[in-house]
This record gives sequence, C-alpha cells and structure tokens, in this order.
Amino acid sequence: MRALVLAVLALLPAVAARAAGGDADAGQSLYAELCQTCHGRDMVKTGLAFDLRTFPHDDVARFRSSVRNGKGTVMPSWKDKLSPEDIDDLWAYVLTGGT
Repeated sequence: MRALVLAVLALLPAVAARAAGGDADAGQSLYAELCQTCHGRDMVKTGLAFDLRTFPHDDVARFRSSVRNGKGTVMPSWKDKLSPEDIDDLWAYVLTGGT
C-alpha cells in the first residue's frame, strides 16, 4: 500500500501540469531561456527572485498577471514577448516544481 501511495504522489506534479492546459516540456524550455537567470535552474532560487516552487498552485490568474505585467522593477513585463499559450506552458512547468 505504501508503494502505491508513493507512486501516486510522484505522479501528482505531472497530472497538475497537464490539467493546467499547457505543455510542461515547452514551458521548461521557455523557462531555461527566459526565467532561469533570475529564478534559478529548476526553480532553485538564486537571489532576490521569487521562489517559484512555492507559488500557490491555485492562483494561475496571479501567475499570468505577474508574467504579463511584471512586478515593479524586479521582474520585467513579458506581454510583448510571450503569447498566452507560452504563459500557459510556463505555468504547466511551474506546477511540476522544476522536476
């Protein structure tokens, strides 16, 4: 029974990512290209940037707004560079926790 529980828990990030409507693999590529410098490789925080592994999984609206509009002077707006589909892919990747 314990093995079954562990197997299910291991699948949860992938299930959450698929439920987000985005492609986590595409999101990982975008993340590596655009986000990794500030948010760290595999979302392991490297400085002042927000630790995306702790982003609330039930707040996609906040994530989309932050990516599109930026956050003050610490995060740029990506609305002119990323499509809504790109942002959905990034969200799907964030839901994996960087794994």
